[in-house]
Amino acid sequence: MTMPERDEPTGALVRPYAVTRGRTRPKLEIALEALVETTVRGRSGMIRGGQGGSEHQYIAAMCDGGRVQSLAEIAARMQLPLGVARVLVADMAHDGLVAVYEPTSLEDETDAVGTELLERVLSGLRRL
Repeated sequence: MTMPERDEPTGALVRPYAVTRGRTRPKLEIALEALVETTVRGRSGMIRGGQGGSEHQYIAAMCDGGRVQSLAEIAARMQLPLGVARVLVADMAHDGLVAVYEPTSLEDETDAVGTELLERVLSGLRRL
């Protein structure tokens, strides 16, 4: 399944290092399976069009309206290397544009929320 051109913010012509302005290390460490959701600040910032580039706007739109996405899903949908997606999402989280929900430890078997979270991530990955 191919996405329309306007839905592909980076494409083959933009090098990953250009998207991250040459940075390879994220401001925050984010797990591959961490879930990302656009915040109220992210919604209002993207509506005004003042913050971030097209990649930031694409991520904000992708994770808005209850459509929580894992970091892995974001990278796959944007056709970007995982490291590049991690830097972009970490920048957005640092600026308060997205909320990142890290996975919980499996050591606490009574943690129903953690189990539900992992099941949602697994379900999302299966849909890809």
